[in-house]
Amino acid sequence: MMYVRIEDLEKYLKLKVVYASTNIHSIKVYTPEVVRPGLQMAGYFDWFSHERIQVLGKTEMYYIKTLEQSVKEERLDKFFSFDIPVVIVANDIDIDEDMLKYAQKYDRTIMRTKQKTMKLVNDTINYLEEQLAPEITVHGVCAEVFGIGVLIRGKSGIGKSETALELVKRGHRLIADDAVIIRKIDNRIKGYCPELTQHLLEIRGIGILDIKHLYGVGSIKIDQFINLVIDLEEWDENKEYDRLGLDDAKAEILDIRIPLVIIPVRPGRNIATVVEVAAKNYRQKLLGYNTLDLYNRRFFNVIED
Repeated sequence: MMYVRIEDLEKYLKLKVVYASTNIHSIKVYTPEVVRPGLQMAGYFDWFSHERIQVLGKTEMYYIKTLEQSVKEERLDKFFSFDIPVVIVANDIDIDEDMLKYAQKYDRTIMRTKQKTMKLVNDTINYLEEQLAPEITVHGVCAEVFGIGVLIRGKSGIGKSETALELVKRGHRLIADDAVIIRKIDNRIKGYCPELTQHLLEIRGIGILDIKHLYGVGSIKIDQFINLVIDLEEWDENKEYDRLGLDDAKAEILDIRIPLVIIPVRPGRNIATVVEVAAKNYRQKLLGYNTLDLYNRRFFNVIED
């Protein structure tokens, strides 16, 4: 099961630890949802989602201060008795002494940040959703071409990395070579590069190249939503290839269907140019312009004449 460690969340959001539980290194979060426990501070603990990250903003913190001492202690005692992963206090509000006392009593972690409450909630949810998204690793190359995320697939030695290098030379950006981590986020798929091979490209006969140092930081990107899949395959004389754009092929990745273009590879074909044109053509279709429609209108006008 996918999970996020509290320590990783702390680093990402730049949180300040007010009190760290003795088992903070083993605390894991398995759900992207976040709770603002206003109802719990008001005394209602039925259906309390204690397994989620708890975020306290000005409303909750100042409400606690209005409670009578005995009531406040009773509710804080019950709140921290649940096995909550972490409490994050927004707006850099001072931590109530009683809150700290019961956090220590039950060994619960408390953190604080200067971020506004809703910004904190949104950033936390976005981070958790991305980290906990369904994930697979595929063999291929991922690049950004004219703003379009392209996943290039094909058997080993077909020329994927060489195509990626030519695309980089033309001003496009490399996301990943050889192994592409793909995650499903909001019914879209997003490509990432494994940390080990970030901004590296392998070219047979030369070795491993550092694209960032060779072509600058503008030649790489950490991640990219994938809009188009391109399969490279060896030219087969006995196979009929689409010549008019009639095929509406799709690639299915993590149950998401993505437009697919199959490009036959043979000596003399400039694959990088074909990939660029495929990306431009995809973008044109998004804008409502389809060259096949234009061709059909012209064709039928000629017949009518």
